[in-house]
Amino acid sequence: MIPVWAQVVYLVAAVCFVLALKGLSSPRSARRGNQLGVVGAVLAVVVTFVMEDVDHLGWILVAIAVGAVVGVVFARRVAMTAMPQLVALFNGVGGGAAALVALLELSETAPTTSSLVAVAFSVLIGAVSFAGSAVTFAKLQELMTTRPVILRSGHYVSVVVLAAGIGLAVGVVATGDLSLAVLLTLVGLAFGVLLVLPVGGADVPIVISLLNAFTGLAVAAGGYVLDNTLLIVAGTLVGASGTLLTRLMAQAMGRSVTSILFGAFRGGSTAGGGMTGAERPVRSAGPEDVAVLLGFSRRVVVIPGYGLAVAQAQHTVHELATVLESRGVDVSYAIHPVAGRMPGHMNVLLAEANVPYEQLREMETANAELRTADAALVVGANDVVNPAARTSPGAPIYGMPILDVDQAKAVIFLKRSMRPGFAGIENELLYDPRTTLLFGDAKESLTKLVSAVKNL
Repeated sequence: MIPVWAQVVYLVAAVCFVLALKGLSSPRSARRGNQLGVVGAVLAVVVTFVMEDVDHLGWILVAIAVGAVVGVVFARRVAMTAMPQLVALFNGVGGGAAALVALLELSETAPTTSSLVAVAFSVLIGAVSFAGSAVTFAKLQELMTTRPVILRSGHYVSVVVLAAGIGLAVGVVATGDLSLAVLLTLVGLAFGVLLVLPVGGADVPIVISLLNAFTGLAVAAGGYVLDNTLLIVAGTLVGASGTLLTRLMAQAMGRSVTSILFGAFRGGSTAGGGMTGAERPVRSAGPEDVAVLLGFSRRVVVIPGYGLAVAQAQHTVHELATVLESRGVDVSYAIHPVAGRMPGHMNVLLAEANVPYEQLREMETANAELRTADAALVVGANDVVNPAARTSPGAPIYGMPILDVDQAKAVIFLKRSMRPGFAGIENELLYDPRTTLLFGDAKESLTKLVSAVKNL
């Protein structure tokens, strides 16, 4: 029986988790939300150590210390461009831990039927999350191709593996056999790989969010096995928030979750058709010419993208905005929900450069401002401003809501080359007569623009 004082502290920790999620819903309160989540987790761990008669305490403390050191080092050293990969890794570790806890509990106790259901569920879903997250990490880290990988008769193989997993889960519930649970783990790992392989391009971060929901559900089931209410609450919160985030991301891409997971089986190419950039003329200019266009505008809207994160140019773009504002130019930032590699990627990047939150515009507001903007400055974005989402039914991004950059009076693209974006298709806006391209590294180009605007 859990002491009353421990139940009260668990309740406080649960409230911290709820408030943390609430805080993370807005860039303005995200830091406070993250801190509340940390407080809740620390409270939960401390109470568990105080309340329980813990075996092998020394080894547990060593494991915590090693994990803490690894976590701090990774978190401090990871670049903003690699943040989705880090999220995938941490998420996969959580799913794997939930599966291992369920296996250990089955090996040491004789669970009831209801607990065996939770064990089977936690093992299967946790293994799927672990293996799937490993594949998403490999795709985003470019350790393997980011395009969909279609195995021969892969959808039939996936169905057979899933059916085997369900059958083994039923066997675990019926017999409580540990060997069946181990086989279930292996089948779950195989299904996790098969589930994610056919997903590619900009859909990978959405699958990370879905797998995060899987991890939450596996943890919640583990909480039932361990008779720990706080684990059930925390896991359910993660599962629910991950599910909602997956739906929101899919909507922002103009896709359904089923088309993201299984669309590649229907065939089709993720590469755009038509002429290549080498065969079509574009209008390019130097920093001085672009500076004149920006410096004498009334309203400039900056559209940040993954290229901004790669170049670590967030501080420089803020400096450019400050210089423009000193000339009386109204500057704002248009943030697409899936710009970068994950929701909030651009918000965090710009917050790091102390860009005022009031200058950040969500898509609906940004589109209204783009219609009256003298210039739209696109820094490292491509797919989220590609008109093919509206005009090309065969394009993989067709139907995705985009930022209406083509509505601005002038468009300036900062690009390294004419290579297409993450979706692998060309952007016809690059060839529009109103579009000017400034080639080069985003940070170097922005630095030159700052100097050129100052000299106007």
